[in-house]
Amino acid sequence: MLTAEGCAARRARLLERLKPTAPLLLGDPLHLRYFANLYVDPFSLGADYGALLHLTPDGETTLYYDHRLPKTFEAAHVATKEAVKWYDGQTAGQGPRRSILLPTVAKLGGRVHDSLADPMAAELFNVVGEMRRRKGADEVALLKACCRAGEAGQVWARANVRPGMTELDVYNGIFMACSTQAKQPVILYGDFAVSPGSAKRGGMPTQKVIQAGETLILDFSVVIGGYRSDYTNTLVVGAEPTAQQQRLFDLCVAAMKSGEAAMKAGATCQAVYDATRKPFADAGVADAFPHHAGHGLGLGHPEAPFFVKQSSETLVAGDVVTLEPGLYVDGVGGIRIEHNYLITDTGFEQLSQHAIALK
Repeated sequence: MLTAEGCAARRARLLERLKPTAPLLLGDPLHLRYFANLYVDPFSLGADYGALLHLTPDGETTLYYDHRLPKTFEAAHVATKEAVKWYDGQTAGQGPRRSILLPTVAKLGGRVHDSLADPMAAELFNVVGEMRRRKGADEVALLKACCRAGEAGQVWARANVRPGMTELDVYNGIFMACSTQAKQPVILYGDFAVSPGSAKRGGMPTQKVIQAGETLILDFSVVIGGYRSDYTNTLVVGAEPTAQQQRLFDLCVAAMKSGEAAMKAGATCQAVYDATRKPFADAGVADAFPHHAGHGLGLGHPEAPFFVKQSSETLVAGDVVTLEPGLYVDGVGGIRIEHNYLITDTGFEQLSQHAIALK
């Protein structure tokens, strides 16, 4: 989870940027995670409910929270916590659960500053969006934990996927492996799908039975504490890759290496996209690469920056990004690979360590 020191440093940066003359009241779940390590366990009856963070100009913090939030709220890094009662299972509930924090908002001035209707919302979201690109050490540690869990899922897939299994069977096996590695239930989402080519490049798992020789794209994210990894491998199931499948895979590997060579702080995202696409263009298959070359990661997926053909963004030290070249050719199949990277002043640190291999 995020550290008290990291949360305090992010709050100090926010106050320095905004220079508020009155306290801020924040309620967006991403802001509560980022500034206070408040993560509401999604596997709980409090999953859709939250809290309010009161932050004074001198840095004092108070968390007002729904008293039936799961115990994960206890890890929040704030000076003071005040419970707001809703329903205790013995006496009548205090109105609709969604409304129990309204009196708190009124008491604290009537504004939630990161509510979309608030006059400060646009500035606040822009400032926080810029801040989130420069990941702190505690954020990187959490992202690495997501990677380790996801890698266990990729290892399971390479060892266990067979013809005759359904896509849903594969998802269930990967979920088990990821949760076992993380030592807790995790959120697992992404693509667990056979790709016949351009008609389908991914998708959530279905009851489709996987046939020998089909290409199975496993592009998934593991979410821990609200942060997430996102990386891909493609398997040719139950058969040796055809020469055409191997060619597509080799081109994807070349595209990834070319994109990596362009990545460092100060590089333009356009340059990274162009570098990733170049091996495809040189081989005459660029039209089979229809999507971005990668994107940022963190509390969101995707989030800035974006490796696209009309990008105006520039990489900064602390960005965590993906590279995900893919080719989708009818009659051959779809193949996509992906790694996660922490951008540095001189290049990058590769965060994901799963095998990139068709078998």
